Amino acid sequence: MSSPGKIAVYNLSDLKNTTDDALPNYLNSLKFRQLHYLTDVRLALGYAAVIIGGALFYFDWTLGWDATKAYTLPAVIAYFLLNGAFSYWLWFVEKGVIYVGEKQGTKLSISTRTEKHDPTYHLTATITSTASPSTPPRTLSLSVPFSRFYTSDGQFVAQPFQQWLASSVPVVGQADPNNVTEEIGRGNVTEANVGPSELKDVLNALKSGGGVKGGTRRRG
Repeated sequence: MSSPGKIAVYNLSDLKNTTDDALPNYLNSLKFRQLHYLTDVRLALGYAAVIIGGALFYFDWTLGWDATKAYTLPAVIAYFLLNGAFSYWLWFVEKGVIYVGEKQGTKLSISTRTEKHDPTYHLTATITSTASPSTPPRTLSLSVPFSRFYTSDGQFVAQPFQQWLASSVPVVGQADPNNVTEEIGRGNVTEANVGPSELKDVLNALKSGGGVKGGTRRRG
């Protein structure tokens, strides 16, 4: 299945944004419950700063400086504090997180990035057991060329992307065994707290249940 639009294959921002948009659609279709608290806090901080700035301008415009000057300094301080909190939240809390979801006692957090002049999609998946809070989270660092799931004319092809994600992240593979391929990861994988044998065990368990089909690898 392909997306209807085409993008410029030399534009890393477009490649990343289009791929990022496809990720929550796929995971939500697997019955992950998307959690929006990171986005909600960011929007609340941003809107609060805009409301304060807009209100100050409106009252200053309609009532004049003499009537509003007592409120100007506190409003300006609040505006800058909210903007500072917004920047802190964006860079040090969200840190590139584009998706947080939960399914059957497991929370999945995904952040993505690209590097300058490198057409590679870097993805970090953090898997946390909400049913067992004492269990340490598992982190996977993945990378794959954009050419794995984009045609030469800039068309995004969903299936290779879904196969790569399902074959690289165990909790996604468990939710979508039909997209787990024989070649685990189909890209570079670095695991923190997760050994290669653990990923292999997931594939073997899925195969023994009769739910795995060998995917066709697309060359880009």
